[in-house]
Amino acid sequence: MNNKKKQLKIVIACDKYKDSLNAVAVCKIIEKVIKDIDRNIEVVLNPMADGGEGTVDTLVDSLGGRYINAVVAGPLGEKVRARFGLIKDNTAIIEMAAASGLWLLPEEKRNPLFTTSYGTGQLIEKALKSGAKKIIMGIGGSATNDAGTGAAKALGFKFYDKNNKMLDPVGKELENIDRIDTVSANPLLKEAEILVACDVSNPLFGPEGAAYVYGPQKGASREEVLLLDKGLKNFARVVKKDLAKDISSIKGGGAAGGMGAGAMALLNARLEPGANIVITETGLADKLKNADLVITGEGSIDNQTFFGKSAYGVAVEAKKFCIPVITINGSIHINYETLKADKEDLFSGNFSIINKIMSLKQAIGNSEELLYFSTREIIKFYLAIVNK
Repeated sequence: MNNKKKQLKIVIACDKYKDSLNAVAVCKIIEKVIKDIDRNIEVVLNPMADGGEGTVDTLVDSLGGRYINAVVAGPLGEKVRARFGLIKDNTAIIEMAAASGLWLLPEEKRNPLFTTSYGTGQLIEKALKSGAKKIIMGIGGSATNDAGTGAAKALGFKFYDKNNKMLDPVGKELENIDRIDTVSANPLLKEAEILVACDVSNPLFGPEGAAYVYGPQKGASREEVLLLDKGLKNFARVVKKDLAKDISSIKGGGAAGGMGAGAMALLNARLEPGANIVITETGLADKLKNADLVITGEGSIDNQTFFGKSAYGVAVEAKKFCIPVITINGSIHINYETLKADKEDLFSGNFSIINKIMSLKQAIGNSEELLYFSTREIIKFYLAIVNK
């Protein structure tokens, strides 16, 4: 009779702990815990991201890619240093926030009437010239509400008013656009596949659109929100007239100040949940085969996690293989009373690394130690159950 125990396989697919540990670091700390307890356990790492901040670093570092630096136009046209990543099969990873991010502007200079996504377009152009045939673009954290016209102008598109005057690609000019000229558009765009990582469902304009929902966060007053919304509606009208595309009600079209809709209309991009893109690019499905446990998590897990963030995407994928999933997080803020049972059941347990009363600053400063020792207790308990 063979009493030899089956070798356990644990997949670690965690996102970053914001302002504390990046995704690769989180996964490696958890791996160290497991190996310190039992070196015979097979551990497979698959650092995660959802298309927002940290996506470039996560994919480049975990897939052995490389970084390309560039000096591009910032949100107000000033020069900023930015970078993007190149990974397998000539795939470029770009974060809109690197060139057109709100974080690049002091609070007193934030106003989406005047900001532009031009620098993001310059990153796309550089990626295309570097040989990229596929571009994955995370669009979180933008300072703009220009419907992607800035990025498009950097790629050769031109926008004119009724008097045939060429317009600057900024939010306040959207209502003046009357014609889109695509003649000089970068020909390399036709050879590239562009995926936009989008985790919101807001339409381009209207009460739930880009201007109303995100404009105030970017510095717009109530009156300016109305102006921007009017401009986004006009942009959709011109796109339908000149390009025969209806972007008025696309889910996610209002993401990043209309970049979602603009990228679809002008760059032939496709919108997809960011976590799903990362799951595909990292080959998570193959890594899950024959796994006994999946560990995921993020800095703070809450109800928003269940609407497309990394941990949710990992859990959905793991469920296809009937693998239990637990999350190890910086903190937990889930309101189970408003959470549907089918979503709650995706996770076998949610854990926090916080083990006593402490400030956020203390938690961030001691996150590595907290993660190590909390994970140690969780893994010891798990092994006690499976080895019983």
